[in-house]
Amino acid sequence: MKFLCFSDLHRNVEAAAKLVEFSRDVDVVIGAGDFATRREGVEDTLNVLSNITKPAILVPGNGESALELENAVQVTKWKSAIVLHGTGCVVEGVEFWGVGGGIPVTPFGDWSYDFSEVEARPLLSGCKPGSVLVVHSPPLATVDHDSSGQIRGSQVIREVVEAVQPKFVVCGHIHSDWGKKVRLANTQVLNAGPHGVLIDIDVSVD
Repeated sequence: MKFLCFSDLHRNVEAAAKLVEFSRDVDVVIGAGDFATRREGVEDTLNVLSNITKPAILVPGNGESALELENAVQVTKWKSAIVLHGTGCVVEGVEFWGVGGGIPVTPFGDWSYDFSEVEARPLLSGCKPGSVLVVHSPPLATVDHDSSGQIRGSQVIREVVEAVQPKFVVCGHIHSDWGKKVRLANTQVLNAGPHGVLIDIDVSVD
């Protein structure tokens, strides 16, 4: 299955327009959060992205809440978009599970849509083997190195990926690792970034 993956648009409408173009040649589009900036302007990029007609799986980042993202999808009439947060769906026979927000809690203050590792665990509990997991925050010690080299990812996301072994994990959040891919056990992990990554993943049932 061919995916177009992105994250961290932060109101960048020019990048959103390019993603619309790229989406024409893929099966599924995945948006791993941070459409807004500090809880403002979530509709800016969705007004553009709503031109995507392919199935689109979205999770909120720490820059917008799940409710804010869901409302923006409705207002912009993005008919092919599905917002996941502690929930899942099936698209073209492939299972997806999504969890948004900053995990663990970020240092950014009250505006940031964050969850502790303890709070995140039940939200991740529906992820199944062989599925596609969409999270805003990366698994710990993968594609989560900040500009100073410190790792900023989530321990509980890493534990779930190692235990469940989804086929593919798409994340964002840590800007300095945008576009990077690693393997965690048998799972491909991608920190997508705003420019879009086209990737083919074999999601067929073994």
